[in-house]
Amino acid sequence: MEEKILILNFGGQYDQLIARRVRECNVYSEVKPYDMSLEEIKAFNPIGIIFTGGPDSVYKENSYHPAEGIFELGIPILGICYGCQLIAYHLGGSVVPAEEDTAREYGRTETNINPNCPIFDGIDSKIVTWMSHGDYMQKIPQGFVIAATSQACPNVAISNERLNIYGVQFHPEVNHTEFGTKMIRNFLYKVCGATGSWTMAGFMQDSIEAIREKVGEGKVLLALSGGVDSSVLAALLAKAIGRQLTCVFVDHGLMRLNEGDEVEEAFRNWDINLIRINAEKRFLEKLAGVTDPETKRKIIGEEFIRVFEEVGKQIGSVDYLAQGTIYPDVIESGKGNADVIKSHHNVGGLPDYVDFKEIIEPLRLLFKDEVRGLGRELGLSSVLVDRQPFPGPGLAIRIIGEITKEKLDLLRKADYIFREEIEKAGIRNDMNQYFAVLTNLRSVGVMGDGRTYDYAIALRSVVTSDFMTAEFARIPYEVLDIVSRRIVNEVPNVNRILYDITSKPPATVEYE
Repeated sequence: MEEKILILNFGGQYDQLIARRVRECNVYSEVKPYDMSLEEIKAFNPIGIIFTGGPDSVYKENSYHPAEGIFELGIPILGICYGCQLIAYHLGGSVVPAEEDTAREYGRTETNINPNCPIFDGIDSKIVTWMSHGDYMQKIPQGFVIAATSQACPNVAISNERLNIYGVQFHPEVNHTEFGTKMIRNFLYKVCGATGSWTMAGFMQDSIEAIREKVGEGKVLLALSGGVDSSVLAALLAKAIGRQLTCVFVDHGLMRLNEGDEVEEAFRNWDINLIRINAEKRFLEKLAGVTDPETKRKIIGEEFIRVFEEVGKQIGSVDYLAQGTIYPDVIESGKGNADVIKSHHNVGGLPDYVDFKEIIEPLRLLFKDEVRGLGRELGLSSVLVDRQPFPGPGLAIRIIGEITKEKLDLLRKADYIFREEIEKAGIRNDMNQYFAVLTNLRSVGVMGDGRTYDYAIALRSVVTSDFMTAEFARIPYEVLDIVSRRIVNEVPNVNRILYDITSKPPATVEYE
């Protein structure tokens, strides 16, 4: 992992998407807080630095700025939106508020670029970019040239090839910007001199060596849910430490229909120690009467840990707890200057005290599609690698309001019907996640010439590459019609079916 790109986060909404785009180009990247010190930056030893966007104005008091001296390090820099304005501000240019309809741009914008600029090499001279800025560079720094313009803004992009510093007012990381990934790739390869050494094969080998060095002769307990993340982690740990690993599958009663048995069967022939704990009663007692989603997550997170601690004591001398935490879990649970979107049970949901020597999370810096790639590299079957994502708190966060055994059974049946019809229609590969949600809404209906007052089920299906952003799936009406009829006819106490067409953002994939 010698070639690294440092992404300094100035509060932008697309910072993780930038990291994903860099990794798609086979170059490793990490997102760090904007106030990372110069010493920490040198220790990180990046071949390039990217400044993200952000909501502030660079000229305002208390706005975010990078460490003093960062521009003298000689490391190539690409500034995006706010990051571009930071470059101008710190190197002698000026940034001012844009007047109405002058230089202020939002959304899709026709942009003229100079293809002679290294980051625009091989790109058409007129493209569509995605803008989101209310300030603009009134004056660019000495030694820089204008590399792109638009009808409203005269300084859309700037470059200084001698300093290897570039800035763009638009967002190349989003799909709306044409050739955006190519721009990022040009920065990585033509400016930073990357060779593309970031691969899952390399990550797998590095991780195996790191796990062996960390664990030594110790024992590891893995929280195995049967989902993609924990399954891949089980395979990685098995390859690294073999029988020193014990996998504990906690069936908390919040699984999908028949899923507990399916998980146990999938790992029956693995060369690992596998223990199944049936803990439905204990989890439901803890969750009784709880309606707040954050409280649900924290209760489930703590109870998971307490079960693992008990099993660890039974096994004896367990040193480490392993979790399949991945990058989006960490991001959405809040870190640095980021907001907490929702506490994931294995990140923000952990209790203050954990009775293990240490928690190890080898997948913590991987996105979901990278985890799947690692699974294939480890030789896992497509049944496990391509499994539908399922959150650790399970159906608890797909039931709005109080959780009961009756509600869980109702939702299990509705969810199974939805997934079954998607499979029958042969469209499962057209979407990345699909499931049913039991809302807290009850409404009037008519069944058998009689009045009903029953629950509404919401169906959710999304298309995404990284789960950081997502669009709703365009499921054919005839499939939705079949699903709706079946659920209403086969699942008691349901009389209305809704289809969620909200993207992420503003929504999240899950409901709670």
